[in-house]
Amino acid sequence: MDNPMRGVLLLLSATLCFSITDVMAKFLGNHIPVIEIGWIRYITFLVAVLLVNLREGRMRVRVKYPGVQVARGVMMVASMLLFVLALRYLPLADAASVGFVSPLLITALSVPMLGEVVGIRRWAAIIVGFVGVLIVIRPGTGAFQPAAFLVLGSSLAWAFASIFTRRIAGREDTSATMLWTGVIGLVMLSIAVPFDFVVPSMSLLALNIALGVLATVGQYWMIQAYRYAGASLLAPFSYIQLIWATTAGYLVFDTLPDAQTLVGAAIIVASGLYTIHRERERAKARAAA
Repeated sequence: MDNPMRGVLLLLSATLCFSITDVMAKFLGNHIPVIEIGWIRYITFLVAVLLVNLREGRMRVRVKYPGVQVARGVMMVASMLLFVLALRYLPLADAASVGFVSPLLITALSVPMLGEVVGIRRWAAIIVGFVGVLIVIRPGTGAFQPAAFLVLGSSLAWAFASIFTRRIAGREDTSATMLWTGVIGLVMLSIAVPFDFVVPSMSLLALNIALGVLATVGQYWMIQAYRYAGASLLAPFSYIQLIWATTAGYLVFDTLPDAQTLVGAAIIVASGLYTIHRERERAKARAAA
């Protein structure tokens, strides 16, 4: 169903949801353990997936590639935990800026893991993007925040999860993949949460549940967006999340990125957009061939 405007609006709404959940996670991280935040989030996510499956009258459980599903689920949990932990120490805009290195990592990992060919121009874009990361995190200076490496770890885990998603795209039922994602995450976090658990107040519990609901809605809207418009059209709009993050950081936490962070973020975004452009051109060339 081709409706580009609807797809763009859904993607923008999804990125707004993700920025709001980042604000919630940053606030919650100062009161309850990160493992617990993720545990409650995954409970909410899994309940939502089960309700949707029951409403549709089907419950797809069996998958063709259980090993890939497990690896994907583990990487998604790791990405979420590392990012939420980083938010304890970093301004939202800084974390979002470094986080946008994910598309570059996905391109780099596609060579050894998917056997894709990456030309010199895309490798150059990846290198330039990492220069932008260095500008943002400023290693060796007084402004250096070691927590930036948590965001890099989160981005790397997300890149692995994206590669695994590509491997099973079109081969697995989406609802089954969502169910496996929820179950794997919940099992992992349920094992860990007893070792780092704080009984939350009702207000914190409600906020954490709201975070889970909003994150699930954002994921759903993002999936729907790609039903109405192609990835090449939508990908550049994902960078709008940096604007949401900057605005939210200022309104809620009274923080603004400095000039160096903005320069680094601009380089990262430009590198990502160029990489997306080159991948789109290669896809056109393959289709024509």
